Amino acid sequence: MIYLDTHVVVWLYAGELARLSEPAKDLINDNEIAISPIVRLALQYLYEIQRITVESVDIVCDLSDRIGLKICDKNFNTIISGAFGFSWTRDPFDRIIVSNASIQHNILLTKDQTILTHYENAMW
Repeated sequence: MIYLDTHVVVWLYAGELARLSEPAKDLINDNEIAISPIVRLALQYLYEIQRITVESVDIVCDLSDRIGLKICDKNFNTIISGAFGFSWTRDPFDRIIVSNASIQHNILLTKDQTILTHYENAMW
């Protein structure tokens, strides 16, 4: 199981596969893929501030149908407790996304350099 950061979900939905690294494409093709529930909220936030033009529910449903995207059901309290340890960022979305992946030491697919620097299982 690998987890996707928000920007990866947006690019997959938009069909912007050229924005993904070759290792990222391989990871997506060779593994079960999931997102933290907070990615759903991040997508909705991006829609509300008009950075994307499609609502979160539509993006997630589409990718679920097309590529089998799953929404993680790990205990939210456990995720939040883990996020306390990621003081290297002030971004609450990033803290929760990384914490979600870190509970079982899953790979987090991201291009975010801060996450790549601080989370040992982040890949691009």
